[in-house]
Amino acid sequence: MRDRTPTAAATGGFVNLKRVDLVARYPGGAESSAFAYDLVTRAALDAVVIAAHYLEGGVRCVFLRTAVRPPVALRPIPPEHEGGLWELPAGLVEPDEPPEEAAARELEEELGLHAEPTDMHELGPWTFPAPGIIGERHLFFHVEVDPASRRAPTEDGSALEKGASIVAVSVGNALEHCRHGTIRDGKTELALRRLAELDEHRKRGGFSGTPSWQGRSS
Repeated sequence: MRDRTPTAAATGGFVNLKRVDLVARYPGGAESSAFAYDLVTRAALDAVVIAAHYLEGGVRCVFLRTAVRPPVALRPIPPEHEGGLWELPAGLVEPDEPPEEAAARELEEELGLHAEPTDMHELGPWTFPAPGIIGERHLFFHVEVDPASRRAPTEDGSALEKGASIVAVSVGNALEHCRHGTIRDGKTELALRRLAELDEHRKRGGFSGTPSWQGRSS
């Protein structure tokens, strides 16, 4: 690998462009010619996704919030999009920060709900959301909350996080919105489907009847 990052334009910001020359090695020992590859790096590389949920009248409900995503609004090709998405709360894991602590912090910043890191439960294994351009992992958590305890979100001070709308909907209703394209955030749909599956296992067999993937995030 030859690193050509010093000649790349997008460095020194929230994300950095790393420009490298790579050689692909194939089974049997053959190699490709060197080819250029651009990838994105970031000091806080991984992110947590949190499903904050509760039961109301026997129905599992979950909190969603609005998020403005400039890359979506600035798409140079169709389809056009205003850039606003409904999402589960999520945020970056700071260097040396345990993911459970990041999840508890983001829950308070984005929803105004307090939970201890020990309250956070893994919601299936982590994933690579965009492995073609960044090595970021998404780590999924769920936490049962008391909706009456929700206060104003503390927020993180960023312009894009200020003044978000927050709603509570049933998990089933949220998944219908995913099916119809009202919710288009991939990490949110994945977490909602995992939460629905977990709830079905609980109904059938209690906490001992959790899915086979539960707890395998490492």
